[in-house]
Amino acid sequence: MFSEASFALLRFFTGALLACHGAQKLFGAFGGHVVTGVPLMLGAGIIELGGGALIALGLFTRIAAFVASGEMAVAYFKSHAPHGFWPIQNKGELAVALCFAFLFIAAHGSGRFSLDRSLRRAR
Repeated sequence: MFSEASFALLRFFTGALLACHGAQKLFGAFGGHVVTGVPLMLGAGIIELGGGALIALGLFTRIAAFVASGEMAVAYFKSHAPHGFWPIQNKGELAVALCFAFLFIAAHGSGRFSLDRSLRRAR
């Protein structure tokens, strides 16, 4: 009964959260630090800000979520895994949770309440 609305909320808030992380990296927003001098972090920031916004809006959702899922996996193995095996130990819980949330969104699609759906109807 509420599955479409709850999925839209999941998609919106995980996308917005990812976009905020991108804004931290690219602009130093939300108490972050600009890290555009490091090519890997610049790429991560672009994927996070752009992909997060697309996911939140439900636009090109499958592609954006798939790329974001991969970026979160890279973030986990590059930044967290070297500090211990378990995510609870290496503080990588958010990266793992977002990785699998975005993988689910990529498999599910944008859902009923999305720009993707609105654009399909307009055609």
